[in-house]
Amino acid sequence: MLRPFHSATKDFASSRDTPSAFLERCLKAIAEREPEIGAFVAMNVEGAREAAARSTARWQAGKPLSSIDGMPVGIKDIYETVDMPAQMGSPIFAGWQSNRDSAAVAALREAGAVVLGKTVTTEFAATFPAGTRNPHDLSRTPGGSSSGSGAAVGAGFLPAALGTQVVGSIIRPASFCGTFGFKPSIGALNRGGSHDALSQSSAGVLAASLEDAWNFCRAIADRAGGDPGYPGLAGSAGVPYAKRPSTLAVLETDGWATASDEAKTNFENAVARFRAADITILEGSNNGLVAEVEAAFKDAQPLSRRINGWEVRWPLNTYAAHHREGLSKHMLERLTAAEAMSLDDYRRDIAKRARIRAAYAQLAGLADGAITLSAAGAAPIGLSSTGDPTFAVPGSLLGVPAITLPVLACEGLPLGLQILGFEQQDDALFSIAAFMRDLGWDA
Repeated sequence: MLRPFHSATKDFASSRDTPSAFLERCLKAIAEREPEIGAFVAMNVEGAREAAARSTARWQAGKPLSSIDGMPVGIKDIYETVDMPAQMGSPIFAGWQSNRDSAAVAALREAGAVVLGKTVTTEFAATFPAGTRNPHDLSRTPGGSSSGSGAAVGAGFLPAALGTQVVGSIIRPASFCGTFGFKPSIGALNRGGSHDALSQSSAGVLAASLEDAWNFCRAIADRAGGDPGYPGLAGSAGVPYAKRPSTLAVLETDGWATASDEAKTNFENAVARFRAADITILEGSNNGLVAEVEAAFKDAQPLSRRINGWEVRWPLNTYAAHHREGLSKHMLERLTAAEAMSLDDYRRDIAKRARIRAAYAQLAGLADGAITLSAAGAAPIGLSSTGDPTFAVPGSLLGVPAITLPVLACEGLPLGLQILGFEQQDDALFSIAAFMRDLGWDA
């Protein structure tokens, strides 16, 4: 069902395939299934066709702008785009347009990407869902808050879509929708023009292949850099080569208690596969530092929610004052919790986060990365929730790069295997992910 772009480009220069033809295949898939999935809130089909035609001419002239020249992409609807509204999943911003591109979108266009449409987000990239359905089972959630991005890539509508994560908004929908998901190190991709300014938030991608994920993010970083004060995505211009890690740490965080038996069994089988590949596995039961890190993550989700809640007190207070009827019950409850906090509460919380980050950073002296599940199981039935994000919280709280691989299954549906790296070592994490992907999987 996935539609990789990287593998298609080998035929572009010879005209055996073209970006225009690739786009038309995407549009055909969208016409067939978008009415039942609901991944998009806006599309610019004619603009996309014009961009694909220009890309086709560049490939045939041997002058592509980048490795993603001609790639059809989706943009999570908290990002500003000059040609489409940025409505942020909220009726307060219905039809709102800033008349500019966000930094990431401008960079993607400069790289030759074909911006096809805006993908559904939950309300202000938070909790309240917007009705998008999982392409693998229409009765289930695609996850969130990057709901439309996950569904669009998982359905084969697009090779890649821009997402963001502040709690679990890339890793979880990628797991549920069977895509590759990459949440880079904090600050790695410029979020200018994205209405998601929280201290744990990171721009990232949901993609049909590891190569597409890296090339997509590299194209943004090369042209727009990272957030102000950050060095931008670390690593080479080319896709990092697969490399076997010597040691991995297994992290059983709070999510382990909620994981299904099938999910746990399939994860344990994956760990056995890594051991068979001559990778040393560290666990809390046999390593004191791993046990210390697992203990540090206790209650990581409520800690993250308090930090995020304080940071969204504004603008929620102004929305509530002037557009209260446009806010969901979930958002009003979030504002009430934020207003009950003090600055001293926030200071204590970010100090605790700093201690957790310091504890995890010590693992870099023992392991090449850490592994865990991406979600507690398959996407849950129903559309009233985007599912439990607990397994994705550690990567967000730590600010480290995280990748989910669509190599496991649960209830016959996708389940991701998550790998956590260390801050500003995103390329090293990709090398590990490529090695794991190439081991061969049944899911």
